[in-house]
Amino acid sequence: MLASFIAAVFVVLWSTGFVVARAITPYADPNLFLLARFGGTALIFTLAAVLARAAWPTGRDFGKHLAAGALLQGVYLGAGYWAVAQGLSAGVMALLGALQPLATAAVAAPLFGERLSRRGWSGMALGLVGVVLVLERKLASATPPTHGNAPGWLVVLISVIAVAAITAGTLFQKTSLAKSDIRSASAVQNLGAALVAVLLALALGEHRWIASTTLWVSLAWGIVMLSGISVTLLVWMVRRGDAARATALLFLAPPLAALEGYVGFGETLMPLQIAGFAVALVGVLLARS
Repeated sequence: MLASFIAAVFVVLWSTGFVVARAITPYADPNLFLLARFGGTALIFTLAAVLARAAWPTGRDFGKHLAAGALLQGVYLGAGYWAVAQGLSAGVMALLGALQPLATAAVAAPLFGERLSRRGWSGMALGLVGVVLVLERKLASATPPTHGNAPGWLVVLISVIAVAAITAGTLFQKTSLAKSDIRSASAVQNLGAALVAVLLALALGEHRWIASTTLWVSLAWGIVMLSGISVTLLVWMVRRGDAARATALLFLAPPLAALEGYVGFGETLMPLQIAGFAVALVGVLLARS
């Protein structure tokens, strides 16, 4: 019961990342926003670890946690935001992100001996089909990335790297890092993500920050709910179960984001999208059974 509740909270919170990304676009450059978000979360977890007198990772483990956080959040979100800014359709990026559970399942088998049954793989396939149905309209209207200065092939390559990064960052949590206190580990991993964000912000010359209520609320939500609670729940689930079954929940993020767009931004919610939501839900239930 507790595991189901945690899974539900995780996927709902994770899906709001799409809404936050859209909300902050008029007010802040993406990596500058991500730097503030990761830095704020790192500070909160640092305080929590200090107050709890938690043990801190040292030596090589410290570096591994930095790398894990850099991949799980810094590279994934930084590269993904950059690709969308270069003109890649948000629908295409969301679809690429939906490939992450499949990649995790494929890699986890040889690395950690995790085996999905035929039923589990069928669930993964249904989850992907559901995501495609939800994103069908965005995918149909997608055009090659032309808004930025980068060539289209590079934008697609960076997008694939983003998916590879979150896959690697997720699987990192199954290694010896799982022995670390999750509070101190989260502090270090968010620091790793912040380092990537500051490097990208400097490299891309990002400086736009237009203070507004929307921006500050989005930042608070990102610090506490997204990098704070959502990512920590993902790490917790991966540590205590199969990585593939945990990440299968990500199939529900695009459908939930579509529902949130309908409620919050008045976007159209078509019958095909609703059907996609149902298919994705069935797929996730099969993959996690």
